Amino acid sequence: MDSIRYIFGFNAESPLLFTQFYFWAFFALVFAGFALIIGNQKLPITNHKLHMRNVYLLFVSWFFYYKTSGLFLLILAFVTLSDWLIAGRIKSAITNHKLPIAKLLLALSVTIDLALLFYFKYAYFFTNVVNEWFGTDFRVFDIFAYVGNGFATAGRFSVDTIVLPVGISFYIFQVISYTCDVFRQKIEPVRNILDFGFYVSFFPQLVAGPIVRAEEFIPQLYKPYHLSRRYFGLAVFWIINGLAKKIIMSDYLAVNLIDRVFDNPLLFSGFENLFALFAYSLQVYADFSGYTDVAIGVALLMGFYLPMNFNSPYKSKTPQEFWRRWHMSLGRWLKTYLYIPLGGNRRIGFGTYFWWSLIAFVSAALIGWWWLLIPFGVFMAIVAVLNSAPFREKMGAGRLKLLYSNLNSFITQVLGGLWHGASWNFVLWGAINGAGMIVEKIWRETGWLLRMACMTMLTASLFAIDHLWPLPVWRLFAVWALIVWSGTVIRYIYWLCTRSRAVSRQLSVVSNHLATAWAVLQTFAFITFTRLFFRSSSNLDPETANRVAWETATNMVHQIGGAWNNNIIPAFVWEYRWVVAMFVLGMAIHWVPTDWKRRYRLWFSAMPLWLMVGVVCLAILVIYQFVSAEMQPFIYFQF
Repeated sequence: MDSIRYIFGFNAESPLLFTQFYFWAFFALVFAGFALIIGNQKLPITNHKLHMRNVYLLFVSWFFYYKTSGLFLLILAFVTLSDWLIAGRIKSAITNHKLPIAKLLLALSVTIDLALLFYFKYAYFFTNVVNEWFGTDFRVFDIFAYVGNGFATAGRFSVDTIVLPVGISFYIFQVISYTCDVFRQKIEPVRNILDFGFYVSFFPQLVAGPIVRAEEFIPQLYKPYHLSRRYFGLAVFWIINGLAKKIIMSDYLAVNLIDRVFDNPLLFSGFENLFALFAYSLQVYADFSGYTDVAIGVALLMGFYLPMNFNSPYKSKTPQEFWRRWHMSLGRWLKTYLYIPLGGNRRIGFGTYFWWSLIAFVSAALIGWWWLLIPFGVFMAIVAVLNSAPFREKMGAGRLKLLYSNLNSFITQVLGGLWHGASWNFVLWGAINGAGMIVEKIWRETGWLLRMACMTMLTASLFAIDHLWPLPVWRLFAVWALIVWSGTVIRYIYWLCTRSRAVSRQLSVVSNHLATAWAVLQTFAFITFTRLFFRSSSNLDPETANRVAWETATNMVHQIGGAWNNNIIPAFVWEYRWVVAMFVLGMAIHWVPTDWKRRYRLWFSAMPLWLMVGVVCLAILVIYQFVSAEMQPFIYFQF
């Protein structure tokens, strides 16, 4: 009886994870049933079999989600039914030329979806904000638990806490993309609710992405199953690759160094804190991309293609390029359904002014500097003037696009940060990334003489501040500015030299490689330091999350920006030699040219089956050696 409960019951302490043997036993049974339904793929597959396959995978996916989140399956079922019904009405209204009704229905669908997301994910956050600003003492109340107690034993569900359903951020964004795409007439509404339910809840990517847009996945519901020998090999490669990233790299770095340093930065030296911070960048990449690699491989075995979610993001030369390579499915979603509706680089409208005003008001309230609203008002007035018809002609299309793009992309980054977590540290993290993108765009449009002047003044000012008001944070900024200034000086000298064509031809090849490496390292360092505000201990209690994140960031900056004992470095490198080796190996593999990676993927997929089985067995044996005593949950499960 206990074993039956373990297999079919929900246990919050033991969710279905890709890193567990239980999941792979579950998938083996699922795939066996899938193969029975599909039959011989060389024979034509009927619509009846396609429908059976979709229904079968729907109930499998619901079981998977129940094992992960319990009765929160009901929320998933509700949004599935709600968006399916409303999308059908939207299509009917458009067909009958009733566009205002279609817009109202779209607004209703998005409101329902976001209301659920806000309630479960942001109830603590907004309750805490209201209590702090107005001196109230409101407490969260789980209305769903209250209703559940009416149908079950009284007091079975706690009404004093709201638990975040796993994956709600991902599947809410998927159903929003569906109703929006139906409204835009990019896709036809799915006629069968079971088919639509399968799209919403497809288990490989349900709880941590990638976010699959409706126009990308729904057409696959009606395509015959086909899995070539090469695609089978690629699917196996992605699964093994993802498990190796997660268990060998991410978990090993976390357990053996990163968690120790972030839990108490003051116990470690400045170099140890700095190394742990950079190692965390590799950990979070290996963890999240490892999950999506496994999801892509599992889906491919069943004939479904999920979009690429990462494209070697630490090869990026600019923050903007980084966000085009990192969590690509979220980036595409935000661009399609937020950045472009705001106006993109074409215009600014009410939405842009509203969000900038809200950001300014919240910033002034948090800091307590209400006078900040005055320069902000002046800034918005200048923007409005520049956006007026007479000035648009004088500024030119290029400058206007830069202005519009900066304003709207900053909003997108701030809201993207809030999507990741319900606390101010995630908002700050998004704002820093947004500011970095703006600075990089403006810097790119600035001449070399002005660049030199700005960096010289900034570096001198920071060193002067550090001399007059010695704090680790100023020393850290000053050293950073000095490094950037040195690179600017070298680039400026190169620019002067290349004004001669003869010299330019001789230096171009080498200098381009050096410039690329310098830009990649700068971007990697910038992205890494923003993650001081990304890693927090709680995603539900904003007071705890903000305090822990701020204390951790402050303590790490204090150690990194303080005086270093260089004698510790050799001892640290030796004591943590395997961690250091793992970090170096991970970054080396990451920076391997894309063509090389494509070649060894194709080489693996084309090898004889007996050899592939041997390689997989060896890989599993190696991966098993790195399994920690307690399975580390995937980082993005909390989002």
